[in-house]
Amino acid sequence: MTTNRSTTVLITGANKGLGAETARRLAALGWTVWLAARDESAAERAAATIRVAQPDADLRVVQLDVTSDESVAAAYAVVAASGTGLDVLVNNAGIATGPHDTLATVPADFLPVYGVNVLGPVRVTHAFLPLLTASPQARLVMVSSGLGTIAHVLDADRVESQVPGMVYQSSKSALDMIATQYAKALPAVRVSVVDPGWTATDLNAHSGPQTVTEGTDAIVAAASADEVPAHKFERADLELPVAAHS
Repeated sequence: MTTNRSTTVLITGANKGLGAETARRLAALGWTVWLAARDESAAERAAATIRVAQPDADLRVVQLDVTSDESVAAAYAVVAASGTGLDVLVNNAGIATGPHDTLATVPADFLPVYGVNVLGPVRVTHAFLPLLTASPQARLVMVSSGLGTIAHVLDADRVESQVPGMVYQSSKSALDMIATQYAKALPAVRVSVVDPGWTATDLNAHSGPQTVTEGTDAIVAAASADEVPAHKFERADLELPVAAHS
């Protein structure tokens, strides 16, 4: 991916896990990386960790709570005023709460998860569209999950079929449709949906078999590769290794 200036990406939920690792890997490509997070101090710590191995990395931190219109608007103002522009937006922030028992699930269980996983990406994308669409190589990346792919959940040979619950799963199904509609409405923007795979992060109490580097392969490809295998894809669909894999 080439532009007339340093490529700039903003990553939500960039203070830890997949978000922080995506920031590290894209910084290694020489990109300007905005680490956006509700906890600004945690994002600063993540940036400091990256700088240990990449002292010249162009890392910028901005406070951004995906559930708050005011916070997102303030973050947009900071990025817009910086003059970096925006080429890639990675909607990574997500949570997984609520009961795993489908029959015990009540409407209130959906509200916090949908607030972050569904409304958050819409709120952030809508706010940052003026900057993103000004890029000649704009890319919008939605970090989803195989748990949101109905065919995977119905496939007894896939691990997704063994995971109970409907709150987190349905939030990612909704995100997939949101991304599809953005792709239709924004023909000049490459919109990708990625399934990181079962990765060891706080989201699953570090129970996943994949490392965060492996879990970010699809995200990094969606952000940086000249071509992607499909609108929604996972690590297994890629020809490895992906750039900045180390």
